[in-house]
Amino acid sequence: MIRNAALGSAATLLTGALAAGLLLAPPAAAAPADRDIRLPETLGVQIAAARAARSGIDWKDCPADWGLAAPIQCGRVKVPLDYAKPYGRTIDIAVDRAVSTGTKEERQGALVYNPGGPGGSGMRFPRRSTSRSPLWVNTAKAYDFVGFDPRGVGHSAPISCIDPQEFVKAPKADPVPDTEADKRAQRKLAAEYADGCKERSGEMLPHMTTPNTARDLDVIRAALGEKKLNYLGVSYGTYLGGVYATLFPTHVRRMIVDSVVDPSRDNIWYEANLGQDVAFQMRWNDWQDWVAKNDAVFHLGDTRAKVEAKWQELRGKAKADPLGGIVGPAELIGFFQSAPYYDSSWVPVAQTFAAWAAGDEQALIDAIAPDMSDTKANAAAENSNAVYTAVECADAKWPTSWTKWDRDNTRLHEKYPFLTWSNAWMNLPCATWRSKQHTPVEVGAGRGLPPVLIVQSERDAATPYKGAVELHRRLAGSRLITEQNAGSHGVTSLTNPCVNTRVDTYLLTGKVDAKDVTCAPHAAPVAPAPAAAAGALSLDHGTGAGWPQREELPAVRR
Repeated sequence: MIRNAALGSAATLLTGALAAGLLLAPPAAAAPADRDIRLPETLGVQIAAARAARSGIDWKDCPADWGLAAPIQCGRVKVPLDYAKPYGRTIDIAVDRAVSTGTKEERQGALVYNPGGPGGSGMRFPRRSTSRSPLWVNTAKAYDFVGFDPRGVGHSAPISCIDPQEFVKAPKADPVPDTEADKRAQRKLAAEYADGCKERSGEMLPHMTTPNTARDLDVIRAALGEKKLNYLGVSYGTYLGGVYATLFPTHVRRMIVDSVVDPSRDNIWYEANLGQDVAFQMRWNDWQDWVAKNDAVFHLGDTRAKVEAKWQELRGKAKADPLGGIVGPAELIGFFQSAPYYDSSWVPVAQTFAAWAAGDEQALIDAIAPDMSDTKANAAAENSNAVYTAVECADAKWPTSWTKWDRDNTRLHEKYPFLTWSNAWMNLPCATWRSKQHTPVEVGAGRGLPPVLIVQSERDAATPYKGAVELHRRLAGSRLITEQNAGSHGVTSLTNPCVNTRVDTYLLTGKVDAKDVTCAPHAAPVAPAPAAAAGALSLDHGTGAGWPQREELPAVRR
């Protein structure tokens, strides 16, 4: 009874303080003696944001091992682990920035970025400003480019589910099961992974949600000294943006969401992954058609069926005898799926595939095999997968019936075999998750939300087009830019003047078109001339030469 009375009076006191604007007083004066006191999360985030606004960010040169050279600066923002306990345990969120390159009069604040995942780090985003990229040079004059590691990621209280060296060890079992015993083995691995998350990161797991990351984003906004947020989110970052716009509509100044997750409650996240299986098959077919069209270069077959047959030949040989003892079907999927993801991968993936077909097995091994000596990279890969799993499992309630998983994925695999079973096993830990699973936020435009700019390619594999249509429907006043007959994931990083000029205009002026816009596709990948391709097949083993450099390439599937 005494504890309840204290909770009631403290909550009343703090609510009154907020209404009166008194939370700008020294924090010690407002903090209750019971630091485990529970408050509404809406109140908790206001307390945390007010605290962050007082503290600001102590910007310094980035730690040497972060790989972020001057003039990029790094700092940290403290946020509550649990926003219902704003005076309880805090975690540090790592942030970095490149200050705007324009004049004082040109500056419009900070532009905060999330690349997706969940589990992706945005810390390399400021490099777009320092590189003077033509796509971003105008925006860089107006904005500080700000990246951050979301909670649980990288330098922000990182979580883990398994020893990183075990996580990357290859070869793994073929994701396509031949027998019920194969399925039982995969189910066992998924359950063990879920158990490992609980054992290694149990305190963090209930709080690894998209709404909490959105709350962190609002605290970062306050720490930056910004009254309103300018935000660019790609892939999963679009769902984060949608949730932020729902929770904090009056805190949004400009928001661009690119390659959009369908935010419908019944889509998050089980159905979203089933939808990916269909879309990945579509884009895999697009790539195979392109390879067949360029058979004079790659010699993998002059029809999609022949290219698919060559792919099945490679899978079969890698299953029977893993290449170099380490590259089996699971590792092949991890490599080849970048072609449906990104147009920039079409040529190098085809070249590596063609090298194998011409007898150069080492090309595939060098491109795919994990470097067991690179413990830092392996830890980052394991951490990214752990966050992906933790957020998706915590965001929503998942089916627990194996019968449902088996029925749905068996049915999909018949027509869409490229990714279906691989995707199923990646997400199956959520069926036996040993931490709280929440109800997704009902994403929608709250009063005061300004126009949001939505950018989407029509044939995106990772975030199917209907997601952009659905978010557009939910965010009144938003505008949708469709890149027609294109499928690369992450449209704002591509050269397409129809898109680029509208992104610039929106960020610099806030103006959007009077109605939605359909753009022609960006330039299609161009296969090298046959002679050049033949030379490339035997070059650069292990050097990465010619491989597309994609900023913040997610190690996970959204």
